Amino acid sequence: MNPFSSGTRLRDMIRAIRACKTAAEERAVVRKESAAIRTAITENDPDYRHRNLAKLMFIHMLGYPTHFGQMECLKLIASPGFPEKRIGYLGLMLLLDERQEVLMLVTNSLKQDLNHTNQYIVGLALCALGNICSAEMARDLAPEVERLLQFRDPNVRKKAALCSIRIIKKVPDLAENFINPAASLLKEKHHGVLLTGVQLCTELCNVSEDALDYFRKKCTDGLVRVLKELVNSPYAPEYDIAGITDPFLHIRVLKFLRILGEGDAEASECMNDILAQVATKTESNKNAGNAILYECVETIMTIEDNSGLRVLAINILGRFLSNRDNNIRYVALNMLMKAIAVDSQAVQRHRATILECVKDSDASIRKRALELVYLLVNESNVKALTIELIDYLEMSEHDFKGDLTAKICSIVEKFSPEKIWYIDQMIRVLSEAGNFVKDEVWHALVVVISNAPELHGYAVRSLYRSVQSSTDQETLVKVAVWCIGEYSDMLVHNVGMLDIEDPMTVTESDAVDVIETAIKRHNPDLTTLAMCLIALLKLSSRFPACSQRVKDIIAQYKGNLVLELQQRSIEFNSIIEKHQNIRSTLLERMPVLDEATYGGKRAGSLQQSVSNSNGPTVNLPNGVAKPAAAPLVDLLDLSSDDVPAPSSSGSDFLHDLLGVDLSPVPSQTGTQNQKTGTDVLLDLLSIGSPPAADMVPDIGILSLGQEAKAPVTIPDTLTSLSSGLVQVPSTGGALPVLDLLDGMATTVPAPENNGPQFPSVTAYESSSLKLRFDFSKLPGSPQTTSITATFTNLSESVYSDFLFQAAVPKFLQLHLDPASNNTLLASGNGSIVQKLRVTNNQHGKKSLVMRIRISYKIDGKEVLEEGQVNNFPRNL
Repeated sequence: MNPFSSGTRLRDMIRAIRACKTAAEERAVVRKESAAIRTAITENDPDYRHRNLAKLMFIHMLGYPTHFGQMECLKLIASPGFPEKRIGYLGLMLLLDERQEVLMLVTNSLKQDLNHTNQYIVGLALCALGNICSAEMARDLAPEVERLLQFRDPNVRKKAALCSIRIIKKVPDLAENFINPAASLLKEKHHGVLLTGVQLCTELCNVSEDALDYFRKKCTDGLVRVLKELVNSPYAPEYDIAGITDPFLHIRVLKFLRILGEGDAEASECMNDILAQVATKTESNKNAGNAILYECVETIMTIEDNSGLRVLAINILGRFLSNRDNNIRYVALNMLMKAIAVDSQAVQRHRATILECVKDSDASIRKRALELVYLLVNESNVKALTIELIDYLEMSEHDFKGDLTAKICSIVEKFSPEKIWYIDQMIRVLSEAGNFVKDEVWHALVVVISNAPELHGYAVRSLYRSVQSSTDQETLVKVAVWCIGEYSDMLVHNVGMLDIEDPMTVTESDAVDVIETAIKRHNPDLTTLAMCLIALLKLSSRFPACSQRVKDIIAQYKGNLVLELQQRSIEFNSIIEKHQNIRSTLLERMPVLDEATYGGKRAGSLQQSVSNSNGPTVNLPNGVAKPAAAPLVDLLDLSSDDVPAPSSSGSDFLHDLLGVDLSPVPSQTGTQNQKTGTDVLLDLLSIGSPPAADMVPDIGILSLGQEAKAPVTIPDTLTSLSSGLVQVPSTGGALPVLDLLDGMATTVPAPENNGPQFPSVTAYESSSLKLRFDFSKLPGSPQTTSITATFTNLSESVYSDFLFQAAVPKFLQLHLDPASNNTLLASGNGSIVQKLRVTNNQHGKKSLVMRIRISYKIDGKEVLEEGQVNNFPRNL
């Protein structure tokens, strides 16, 4: 026999394919076999049709095209015999899906088979319909499926119930037809039918409020009886798993009771007793029992209030935390995070066990337990919990220190009972993990110390002791250097000693030694070096005997390649040498920093650090770090009451986005440097060229803080900026700045009308994300294009904190509207829409081009995707 004839058995073809040593050989075998099958189809050979279709299904599973055999499925389904129908329906489910138009041809055959006298053929038709049913087929065949819910054979009833679930998902309007038949299935004794009946009722409740009300009134008592029989049933070998009777039915019934009891006190009252029995009688030494207990706990926490039951449920979760199985402990921690909002006192009883989970070897359990501990902290237990966490910080793994440090700092700041305790704990954290502390955290510590004059001496002495033993913790060094520079006289003379302190001897030379050691150990860090130079300058005023030594240390940076350090060195030496008459006044202690003002400026930045945001920070030359979100506000420095800082922060932000070096060339004066950085930012943010120095807009942008003596709020500043720009002629790029601030202007943009039509394009696509651009233009404005960006999630994970950023070349101007959402659902279930507006100043000469950057989080882990869009339609 020809090895590739239609009469070849399936096993022979499989043997031939497995014997192939290369992919090319396999393709050749599949190609020849497919050709033989095509020939048999053309000749309409009925004898080997079922064999050919079986081979086609195997070829399909290997990933080769098999569309030419779809009609063979329909022919086999139309055959009278069961073996042919079985192969035909199997091929139908594998080779076709609900989107295929050819599926409409099988509707009549399905209807005939659903009414067939052979129950096995009816079962085949129900299986196929339950797998590939479309909305049209659901409407046509729903009456037959509804009738089969009352069929004499339990296997057919079971398959009909599963098929009904598919039908009501496709056409929710048909749900009301299945309410009564589904309720009758809940009285079944056959566990398979009962299980599918509960699933059907659950789905009906999800799509229909009428069904939910009906089942609450008519079926709650019956379900309670079913669950009671399961709990108290004797040993049944056909249903027994690990000594528990049918745990799958247990779990389905508990889930259904949870839906019925949520928001209904009467239904909840009916199920309280049986839930207590399940919680107390179910053994937890097997996985099946733990699964039932978990569902029971979730049901108890969802239904209406019963404090006794909830305490019982939380105690079960406490037992879960002592289990050796990491999965059980993880789900227990997740459930406790939900339970704490309902009964925090009951969860507090398991605080010691939860703290042990923070020290677990499994990273996911550590992280979840830490989040739970953070929720457990209150004013009464903050001291005990903080001590435990800081003690663990010393021995924790390097990868975990960042999360742990952020949580501890947030706890200390939020629940601190007194300033001295706050200072002590923050110094401990800085000593153990200072390199993991965010900038805003140590800034806050400096503000608190500044506002506690009675603790200045205590703080500087504590920091001096800590920095002696932890010189490798850079953040600790920064705070210690600042405090020594401000309060060094209190350190040397033991001013402001508290009863809890031991006296210590520190000489003026010792104070200078600390600063000099910090300079040597942290030489690469610009911020630390700048702070050390300022502290040395202040020590030269506090300790005149050390002035020459300080001068020699500072003079080492006169030729430094970093302009910031070079400038500080020259100016500070000039102050020491030539301006001794004003030095003491110039170097007085800083005025007390206003805590309320600083807290307003932070605007929840600590919470951002606690939520594990890994967003880039922008490092300014003067050593102050600002968050990279809202680069425009940083560019205009609208949040500052002083003269704006140099604008190189925007260059760093765009360097991250575009991957090119945008740093401005250093110039001779500070003003020139500032203007250069602004030029680069204005070009790359598509604001246009900056105005000439003698024009009003330049003063409005770069010297906002100097125009009025009284401070103004940010909204007022933006309003005045926008109105000022409107009155200036459009030369020099003033109006594009207004475009960038378009969301803050008072003029409402005109609605878009129908303009020229352009095809949509897939701007970006990866294995996890798809971005589509739709285009439109306003009539009479060919250079401006409105783009609607639609983001679709192709993965099975939900994306949170979704952020889209874009940059365009200098000849384009770009405006982004806020996105419709910041959470992107999984598997294409929903999308995020964001509108863009691009103005092409060289329309007709140059095409659009755009660099994009998309960031989001999956289970708290940040993901970053970047790309370039070059496939814009022509003439945009």
